Amino acid sequence: MPEAPALLLGMVVFAALAFDYINGFHDTANAIATCISTRALSVRNAILMAAGLNFAGALISTHVATTIGKGIVDPSHVTQIIVLSALAGAIFWDLFTWYYGIPASSSHAIIGGLVGAVIAAEGVAPLKWSGISKILVAIVASPVAGTVVAFLIMVAIFWIFRNFHPSPLNRAFRKLQIVSAAFMAFSHGSNDAQKSMGVITLALVSYGAISDFHIPPWVILSCAAAMAAGTAMGGWRIIKTVGTDFVELQPVHGFCAETSASAVILTATAMGIPISTTHVITSAILGVGLSQGRRKVNWMVGVRIVWAWVLTIPASAAAGYFFFRVLSPFLVKL
Repeated sequence: MPEAPALLLGMVVFAALAFDYINGFHDTANAIATCISTRALSVRNAILMAAGLNFAGALISTHVATTIGKGIVDPSHVTQIIVLSALAGAIFWDLFTWYYGIPASSSHAIIGGLVGAVIAAEGVAPLKWSGISKILVAIVASPVAGTVVAFLIMVAIFWIFRNFHPSPLNRAFRKLQIVSAAFMAFSHGSNDAQKSMGVITLALVSYGAISDFHIPPWVILSCAAAMAAGTAMGGWRIIKTVGTDFVELQPVHGFCAETSASAVILTATAMGIPISTTHVITSAILGVGLSQGRRKVNWMVGVRIVWAWVLTIPASAAAGYFFFRVLSPFLVKL
């Protein structure tokens, strides 16, 4: 039997798609900040390309969605109110960091929101610590991997092309960067759009609309479309932070950052690990900056970014906890 009326399920689905839309414009910078800052693409063309490839990337796998829906909390302990409160907490943190132009992680926001809402409702018992620990390891490992891979690729390119004149190289890498930006947009969609897929499916299982955890095709398509629509809106505040304020980029730097970040993200997607695409691309930009020396990095911006990374899960968990306490007395009457 459904544990809540269809109206509440509809509210959850709407909130999940709204989160996906906000995730799209919040994380537009992940895919296109570097190619805009190096003028490889115009803002309009970059955003349209990112939107289309975010949609395509969201269709290739559901491994990450399964981790979100089954790997963090026992689905049998989840109610519609818990899911709605988790989404409200994640949306709050996304909008807060977007307003201040801080490239925080939408992925970690929804994870934190879900943990906070579950604790408010049921305590810590329903949490699956094995799945949470895998995510916490990825929080540390994925930015390190992004930084190291980008640094090594950048150093290799410097060495291979050390005797070439910079001008023709910049022209060549400006064209190659369009390919790497497309690769980045596709990989972003492959990982980030799946968070909402997992949350909606979790709500469907809780409601009783489906008997076992599998991602229905309509959920995949709707989340992919919401992510693409949000990306098409752009997110200039964060694009500016990532693409121009953090490290001054040339086309070769953008190519290296996007290529290395894409490789790390697609590897995580294949393993079903919901990593932060924001962390990976930002750390890859750090890697190419460090290849030119520490002075090429704006460390003040870097400190702001790292603080956002550290605070995202606890802040969104606190928000999820708060929203459950506030919403629960009203929604139980539906």
